[in-house]
Amino acid sequence: RQQYDQFGTAGSQQHGGFDPRDFQNFDINDIFENVFQGFGFGGSRQIGGNRSGKDLVAKISVTLEEVSTGTTREIPAKRYVKCDECDGVGGEGVKTCSECSGSGMVRIQKKTPFGVFVTQTACRTCNGTGQTVEEICAKCGGDGRVLSKEPITIKIPPGVETGNRLRVEGEGEAGAFGSPSGDLYVIVEVEEHDTFVRDSSDLRITVPVSFVTACLGGEIEVPTLHGAKKLKIPAGAQNGAEEVLDGEGLPVLGSKRKGGLFVKISIEVPKKLSKKQKELLEEFEKEGKKKFGLF
Repeated sequence: RQQYDQFGTAGSQQHGGFDPRDFQNFDINDIFENVFQGFGFGGSRQIGGNRSGKDLVAKISVTLEEVSTGTTREIPAKRYVKCDECDGVGGEGVKTCSECSGSGMVRIQKKTPFGVFVTQTACRTCNGTGQTVEEICAKCGGDGRVLSKEPITIKIPPGVETGNRLRVEGEGEAGAFGSPSGDLYVIVEVEEHDTFVRDSSDLRITVPVSFVTACLGGEIEVPTLHGAKKLKIPAGAQNGAEEVLDGEGLPVLGSKRKGGLFVKISIEVPKKLSKKQKELLEEFEKEGKKKFGLF
């Protein structure tokens, strides 16, 4: 988690957004331990007034080209955000709650046949915030937050892999009554590519090489994520041999290093030969046999 917390943010309009109601039964603890420590309020992190907003989860898909350079996404989102009318406090004339003296909690004593039991619960006067307002905000009704449909624009760092979880701090739901917002967790899936096979930060590709080039050596052009590049084929190259173009792979997440492009040679044998080509190949074979004393 520490690694992903360093890297910004992600999301996708074309791959779907999220509605906070979609995650009512989602337990974020399955992904990160101790994201919230609930007490008294569903999804709140601290006792009393700090009713932090819920963390949200979204999934995105990215291409290898986007993995190579990094990119941005817009996630269509329906979530609670801080009310701009009252700046999230719920109204005007904020003051310390006289009922709980600002703690957000009250103690209740109850007599039973077994003695006096003391329990602690959220203050109903201030809804556990420790503060009250003299005039309730008309826009949010005193909750300090309103429902928004504005999309979230986020950055995807280069080098992400399928299964990476990126944390976008403060982009979850706003907390009630001015409490901190939750976070957005973005789960990444990298799409398969038509040309390249990914191997961590390396890429792999198989390219055809003519029989003559394999024998004599030469240069060929191979595709990369950033356009065609020239690759030297050594004389006597064997079918299945690999050559590498350093730095033409993918970035390593959180690093300036890049992997390589591993090019596997597939020697093409011509299916049809002219009479002249057949004669030359037969002569070639005879010369080879003479060299090894087979004649």
